[in-house]
Amino acid sequence: MATQRRARVKQPSPDELGIIDLDHYVPAYLTWIANKLSRGASQTYLKVFNIGIETWRCLVLLAIHRSISAQQVSQIIGMDKASVSRCFKSMQAKGLIVMGLDASDGRVRMANLTSQGRAIHDRIRDLALERERALLSVLSDSESETLLRLLKRLHDNLPEVEVATADFVDEHYPRGAGSPRRAAKRPKSAKG
Repeated sequence: MATQRRARVKQPSPDELGIIDLDHYVPAYLTWIANKLSRGASQTYLKVFNIGIETWRCLVLLAIHRSISAQQVSQIIGMDKASVSRCFKSMQAKGLIVMGLDASDGRVRMANLTSQGRAIHDRIRDLALERERALLSVLSDSESETLLRLLKRLHDNLPEVEVATADFVDEHYPRGAGSPRRAAKRPKSAKG
């Protein structure tokens, strides 16, 4: 009888507990899916092709653009520019790319895909597309198209997320460190 009484006790909701309800928190699902997809791809690509996920991401962009700078890769996929530069060095050592100067701006170094780089891209591409097919296999074609359209809208909205974040921090944590906006507004001390 005591067990039955305990079973009837209502558990507090995440709102009542003051915690995030992970079952309804979109950033968690986006992060979990991205992390698990990346880890699985990275392990497989390393095992089968001796190519890591960062190299694969750069190969994809090089196959599309043929020539690209570390800065452009960083802007498109959000990788740290220093990580892209290290990746380019590794790719160059493996013969996947050659580096040269941009014809329109001689200060910018550009990565150019070699035939060997294109060949490894094509081999991995087939596996990457199979992974995508398996991921989306639980959705109809219409649902897949809707998902992609929604993901693009969310991606395009990321700058607004950063603005909202900065506004929230400015309002709720005005003395906090690290905000570029606050750093710019911070008055100079009388001593300095």
